[in-house]
Amino acid sequence: MTYDPASANPLHGNPLKTRADVEKALHDLFNPLLPFFSEGGARVRLDGAGAHFDRAAADLEGFARPLWGLTPLAAGGGKFDHWELYRQGLANGTDPEHPEYWGQVNSTDQRMVELAAIGFTMRLLPHLVWEPLSEKAKSNLAAYLKHARSFDYADNNWKFFRILVDLGLEECGVEFDRSLTEKYLEELDGFYLGDGWYRDGNVRRADHYIPFAMHFYGLIYAKLAKGDEKRVAAYRERAAVFAKDIRHWFDDEGGTLAFGRSLTYRFACGGIWGALAFADLDALPWGEIKGQYMRHLRWWADKPIAHRDGVLSIGYGYPNLFMSESYNSAGSPYWALKAFLPLALPEDHPFWIAEESEAVTDAAPVPLKHPGMVMYHTPGNVVALSSGQQVRFGRKTWHMRQGAEKYCKFVYSSRYGFSVESDDRDYDSGTFDGMLAFTDDGLHYRVRESNEVAQIAGDTLFARWKPWNDVTVETWLLPANPWHIRVHRITTPRALHATEGGFAIGRADLNADIYIDEAGRGLAKGLTDVSAIVDLGGKRAGRAFRALPNTNLIVSKSIVPQLRGDLPTGTTVLVTAAMAMPAGADAEAALGRVPAAPDLAELEKLFAREGIEVTAIQVPERD
Repeated sequence: MTYDPASANPLHGNPLKTRADVEKALHDLFNPLLPFFSEGGARVRLDGAGAHFDRAAADLEGFARPLWGLTPLAAGGGKFDHWELYRQGLANGTDPEHPEYWGQVNSTDQRMVELAAIGFTMRLLPHLVWEPLSEKAKSNLAAYLKHARSFDYADNNWKFFRILVDLGLEECGVEFDRSLTEKYLEELDGFYLGDGWYRDGNVRRADHYIPFAMHFYGLIYAKLAKGDEKRVAAYRERAAVFAKDIRHWFDDEGGTLAFGRSLTYRFACGGIWGALAFADLDALPWGEIKGQYMRHLRWWADKPIAHRDGVLSIGYGYPNLFMSESYNSAGSPYWALKAFLPLALPEDHPFWIAEESEAVTDAAPVPLKHPGMVMYHTPGNVVALSSGQQVRFGRKTWHMRQGAEKYCKFVYSSRYGFSVESDDRDYDSGTFDGMLAFTDDGLHYRVRESNEVAQIAGDTLFARWKPWNDVTVETWLLPANPWHIRVHRITTPRALHATEGGFAIGRADLNADIYIDEAGRGLAKGLTDVSAIVDLGGKRAGRAFRALPNTNLIVSKSIVPQLRGDLPTGTTVLVTAAMAMPAGADAEAALGRVPAAPDLAELEKLFAREGIEVTAIQVPERD
């Protein structure tokens, strides 16, 4: 038998319909980790790959992250046979005299991230992880947490990590300086944008950290805090409003919008639905919340997301280091276990007894002004037209691998994900899905990394950006479901060459796909999907490009239709239509209904009359 990578996925074959199915999934995800616990229980080392932080912190990450699922399991009455292993690890990891000591926090440190799960566990399960410890172990654990929380945390969602540690210390009767707790709660409120949306710190981005961090931790606080009724009410109110927007980041099959950083956390993206349940907040009908949650878990069940031993890989739809962050160690993917928060709820909770209802989708566009997106749904997919968020502010760069691909494409998708580039010195091999790339030497290239202006007017987006200081691009994006339209006005003092990409789709073995390269159109017909890009205003050459392997997040081999051509000195207007759909009659019909080019003068009038700045990029530059 040929090895099937999907069969190593711990979720493989699980129907994921009931609470018992979800509980089984958690055990199946955790059990492959057991052989990798150190002798003293404090460290979990899964492979030799490194992150920017030290090995001890990475080993702590492997130890602590499973607690995001194991703690709710035990809090809800579920059986787990290895609490003694965790007690041993807590005692040894915080003992400076033990060889498995985690190391002392002396500044902003990855350990601060992982200690949040320990604080959460101490708050919910003091009888399992605190009370049985020796007095020496209690003293060491309390001292370790108190020392770590005395340093400044990163100026973003990390501030919640101190709050979670404080909840645990308070529950276990440990005295600490509560003024630090209140200070961070106030600073977290400063990230709130309105209408349920935050940004993750003083940055020009709003991504999955809003649902799976800012709201996730806020709802935990709302459930577990003692007192602080005003803030608890605010967290609940914000989450209730946010749910009505974030549901449009999920498609009708449970896939979520592939956008931004940290996508290796995979089904943590569905943590918002579990957090609503945990906080007893019926922001939407319980059947809809449960449907969103269960579909999302099922979406992951057939994908090769684990190694042969069942350990989750770094990657998204398959093992892939190209898309990873510098802070991803082998234990990082286990933040996915945040999705198991509803296991803290009893079987008779309204969330568990509700019948799943279908996703709320609409062919009409849904504008989201705070992240600068216009959403629309197609079968098995949700598409986001994106104004573009920032990875570069003037001369300042927030360093992140493949940041332009993660935040600055024109369009993102749940079904087709996005691609990252694997060689920035080979223009001709670039994938450039959802992007417009330029070269002036045929070798190196530039794409959008920042905006000078980003606006939304109704369901249309506008951005002005500069690939070089002397080249200006103005881009308008319009939905035309299942197509979308891009208009680019490019002003350049020198001749350039440009490549623009559509959606990347899966490529079959044995060259079983159909590739159509013709003037004004690139078309790829795969076994499961169809993707097209059409030049509505000129005669750029079309091609269906076989992308370099392991560049797309969803599939390891992909095809992307592209339009390519020379740009002369002066001003050129490019008008593009792109779409991708599951193969079949609907896709063939859509190919015959290519939308017409919009009137550029009318677009300019629209934004002069109705354009408002996208909230996510309104943060001032800071040193």
